[in-house]
Amino acid sequence: MEIIAVLIFVLGYLAIALEHPIKINKTASALVTGVLVWLVFAFVKAPADFGLLSHHLASTSEILFFLLGAMTLVELVDAHQGFRFVSQWIRTKNPVQMLWVVALITFFLSSVLDNLTTAIVMVTLLRKLISEKETRKYFVGIVVIAANAGGAWSPIGDVTTTMLWIGGQISALGIMKILFIPSIISLLVPVAIASIWVKKMSLGQADPLIPMGAKEEKEGQIMLFAGAASLIGVPIFKTLTHLPPYMGILLALGMVWMLSEFLHADKDEEEKKALTVGHALSKIDTSSVLFFLGILLAIGGLESLGYLEALATSLGNWVGNQYLIIGLIGLASSVVDNVPLVAATMGMYSLADFPLDHAMWEFLAFCAGTGGSILIIGSAAGVAVMGMEKIEFGWYAKKIGLLALIGYLAGAGTYLLLV
Repeated sequence: MEIIAVLIFVLGYLAIALEHPIKINKTASALVTGVLVWLVFAFVKAPADFGLLSHHLASTSEILFFLLGAMTLVELVDAHQGFRFVSQWIRTKNPVQMLWVVALITFFLSSVLDNLTTAIVMVTLLRKLISEKETRKYFVGIVVIAANAGGAWSPIGDVTTTMLWIGGQISALGIMKILFIPSIISLLVPVAIASIWVKKMSLGQADPLIPMGAKEEKEGQIMLFAGAASLIGVPIFKTLTHLPPYMGILLALGMVWMLSEFLHADKDEEEKKALTVGHALSKIDTSSVLFFLGILLAIGGLESLGYLEALATSLGNWVGNQYLIIGLIGLASSVVDNVPLVAATMGMYSLADFPLDHAMWEFLAFCAGTGGSILIIGSAAGVAVMGMEKIEFGWYAKKIGLLALIGYLAGAGTYLLLV
């Protein structure tokens, strides 16, 4: 009967991948899949084994609380128009210069925020700077590559990297040291090629900057730097205290929240309503958080039933080379969501065999993060901008996909040379 759990997971995964054709939200499919997998577990295991559910829920909750804190903090900064100042650094009439500036800002910004949030912020800014739709679509494609590359080398830059960090597979300093060069290579190569093509493109007319009051502008700058500094401080907090990362992000959110209250102490309730954490919480993508809950519970159920360990053994026998296995997982992440792929891989291999900062975990962080750029459906950043800019799957595959694949292979090759 245990094989039914695998069948449920496969069907659930298909429902997630075919979200748009079947018109069922992927979060609903993930939640149903997660519960049904554990329902099978309940039928085939004794009540004494049910403690495994609490074990998996505890580790899953650490990731979810971290994401909730980080997403709320970013929305709070955005409510103060903190990211408005980023657009001032990008403005230029030279398309090649703008491409490089956008790519590098996206790369470094996504390492501090996360790739999804950064992609949304950068697309919003590009709408104000590039009126030519076809040109903007091309720039948006480069933003996806840059956001995913930037998220891969930072413990807080991508959900999958955060999962590996919280799970104890990688350390913050270790992943930053070893993956920075491969990640920047995976961006620089595509951008260098793209620079040849954008020379002849027209940017159109940029929207004029709407002036802000001196007080509002100062508040926005304070919140931007406070938010960025607090996010950067989370890995430092974990290193110094050895407390889980979600404790650091909750501390960061609380401190920035207090700063926000102090800045608006003289405003009435109606005036400061849009600048509060309550308003920021109403804007975060709660659906994505529940999606992670459902899919991670499903993966935990399969792990508890022993299927992931069996899969790891089978892959080792069939493929043999560990780096090739991880490279294929990275390519697979361009087709299916990288969160369940990484969660499954974490369940397949134990920390006893592959300890903290083992090359396998580092290579997984890189491949799962950057491999998702090859197709627009392969990452949360890609799916988000697909909806925002109405980018077609085929257009992205033709215009951007090859660039992302070249960057992925260049970055992967660089990593293998470094280890």
